[in-house]
Amino acid sequence: MARPWRIEFPQAVYHVTARGNNRADIVRDDHDRREFIALLAAAALRFNLKIFAFCLMTNHYHLFLRTPDANLSRAMHWLNATYTIRFNRRRRRHGHVFQGRYKSMLVADTAHWSVLSIYIHLNPVRAGVTPMERLTGYRASSFWYLNRKAERPGFLRVETALEEAGGLPDNRSGWRAYEKYLAWQAETGPARKNKAYASLSRGWALGSKDFKQALLKDHAVATEARAWESQGMWEVRALRWQQQLEDFLSAVPKSAQAVGSKSAPWKVAVAARMRQISDAPNHWLAAKLGMGTGIYVSKHVGLMRRDPKHLAHSFMKSLAKVKGKA
Repeated sequence: MARPWRIEFPQAVYHVTARGNNRADIVRDDHDRREFIALLAAAALRFNLKIFAFCLMTNHYHLFLRTPDANLSRAMHWLNATYTIRFNRRRRRHGHVFQGRYKSMLVADTAHWSVLSIYIHLNPVRAGVTPMERLTGYRASSFWYLNRKAERPGFLRVETALEEAGGLPDNRSGWRAYEKYLAWQAETGPARKNKAYASLSRGWALGSKDFKQALLKDHAVATEARAWESQGMWEVRALRWQQQLEDFLSAVPKSAQAVGSKSAPWKVAVAARMRQISDAPNHWLAAKLGMGTGIYVSKHVGLMRRDPKHLAHSFMKSLAKVKGKA
């Protein structure tokens, strides 16, 4: 199975999740819970992690963190491997505890921080483990430390959730306001609907299209299928195709683009050029260029290639000058 792809750079922010092997429990009692939180604290110190929120469930966990030293892979490998050794040693067993490698999603600065903190803190409520009115008693979560300031471990930055929820103060009034906000989210807000929050655990990055494109450009992301999880692979490749398409469209005169028929010569030329330098599928090109269906794209690109007098060839000459990345 292909290994999940990672981007690591100083000060990167992530949503990290890991599940039990075959969805089995990774926590069976209070000893396991204390062990995991102690190791999380040790990992934060050892790898200089800044943890904004966490939640340990019976068969998985969530982390919201920053890596000042661009070392997420090393930190997560140490955490999961060390916990596995101790979990197995205590029970005199062998084998995997976690299901494959952890999953990580890059998070755009601040824009999604509040909603991610809420998502993580409400995990036990959304899973039916505990009602909202008893969430403050759920010890395996950073939310438990919110109104226990004196007991907070040094690695935890719970105040970040307060700041992102509207600049709430880190005192009793702020804690109460945040708890009421979570209760509203759980009862009538977006967090009550699982589908509304589904994107917080899927894909490779949480942020705007511009944020994702900047990551691709700044970190020279490869798009080979073997390097990707299926969903992340598709999204990143689609962003690449979009960049290439926009480059070619910029070389087509506006007067020509005024002809909007499905078989307009400029559309056929752009589709043909995209087919030359990328692996963009015909159905994607059809949707982006307004050419109907993928079959229609294939048909007209084929007609152009067989007809040296096809009007699209005049556009192909100008498009050939545009540098495209295969």
